[in-house]
Amino acid sequence: MSLTDRLLGPILRDDAARPLITFYDDRDGSRVELSAATLANWAAKTANWLRDDCDVEVGDPVHVALPAHWQTAGVLLGAWWCGAHVVDNPAGAAVSLVAPDAVSGATTAAVRAAVALDPLGRGLPEPPDGHLDYIGETRVHGDHFHPIAPAPGDTPALLEASVDELAATAAARAAALGITPGARVLSSLEWTLPQGLTDGLLAVLAARASLVHCANPDPAALAKRRTTEHVTLTLGG
Repeated sequence: MSLTDRLLGPILRDDAARPLITFYDDRDGSRVELSAATLANWAAKTANWLRDDCDVEVGDPVHVALPAHWQTAGVLLGAWWCGAHVVDNPAGAAVSLVAPDAVSGATTAAVRAAVALDPLGRGLPEPPDGHLDYIGETRVHGDHFHPIAPAPGDTPALLEASVDELAATAAARAAALGITPGARVLSSLEWTLPQGLTDGLLAVLAARASLVHCANPDPAALAKRRTTEHVTLTLGG
């Protein structure tokens, strides 16, 4: 079973329509809310693209260098759904996914794509040279993913951690951070690999909680946001 099945599957079975990720960017004033079902659709499109267009197989390395963002969540969950091994080094990766302002010509990945990180989910009209537009490539794929070969628990998932190890670590971090089922977690943690991502996203999913993530947080806005978003736990200052 893939890491996505383990973390997202129980949430989808419990209540697919409830808000799972609410993403704020205080720099541009945007707010985007994704239900579990909507996030699963993004992940499925990503998984279908990686498998069907990029020929990613279980255990293949996929390079992800993206900030904390709702689109990043879809990228990661999609990569894990098709059994990919998420890495932080593009050398030898089957696919590399980066932000438009972090494009480098040094990567040797077979497929390179830029993720627009647009608040409304729009793609890039002109992707950087040598890169595909992630949004344009994945949008045409189906909203459901059916693995051909399910990823076993010992398949590498993130850096050196296997699916089993990462699922166990996410659950342990949720307990250590006090994240409980149904909690509304306000976070400004960067999703650095592996600790920031584990605490800022995976632990929330493992606990069947929901995430209110604030990028470029405005301290003056946080107190009101805790109230309006019914926050029960705050991570990251």
